[in-house]
Amino acid sequence: MKKIITIAASNSQKSINKSLINYTSSLLENLDIISVDLNDYILPIYGVDFETENGIPTAVKRLCELFNTADGFIVSLAEHNGSYSAVFKNTVDWLSRMEMKIWKEKPMLLMATSPGGRGGTTVLQAANSYFPFMGAHITDTFSLPSFYDNFNNGEINNENLKDDLYLKVNKFQTIIE
Repeated sequence: MKKIITIAASNSQKSINKSLINYTSSLLENLDIISVDLNDYILPIYGVDFETENGIPTAVKRLCELFNTADGFIVSLAEHNGSYSAVFKNTVDWLSRMEMKIWKEKPMLLMATSPGGRGGTTVLQAANSYFPFMGAHITDTFSLPSFYDNFNNGEINNENLKDDLYLKVNKFQTIIE
């Protein structure tokens, strides 16, 4: 069975991106879904001096090994001041010290949501430009604006947005298979 790794790029216990990832995962069929919680990979702030003195943390090595087993990724980005969350950026920085192509040349469905009307569009655009250099084959992007208006009871309630995500998930699954 094909293995998909999902990441809500936040360390918030009440992450709306985690809610979006969980909903999106429920749309997939016959795939092994492995949900990565960045809180399970506590890392020091990346710095060359730290790496020189201490090496690469075991948590980074474990995460890199897990990424090696993936057939694809679904990542939902939290947007902090128009950019990646600090915990996600730090994780990416550490992973790139193991292998620059951290996404392993695998398909990726890239998403973002936020409480605001732009739905994390700024961070989504940045990742869409940057992630291919790190080995992501982005199949599609999806932005869910105004999370608290468009997501209730564990699902997207806006039919147009729901249909859009459904099409992108189906395309992703077809590429994975």
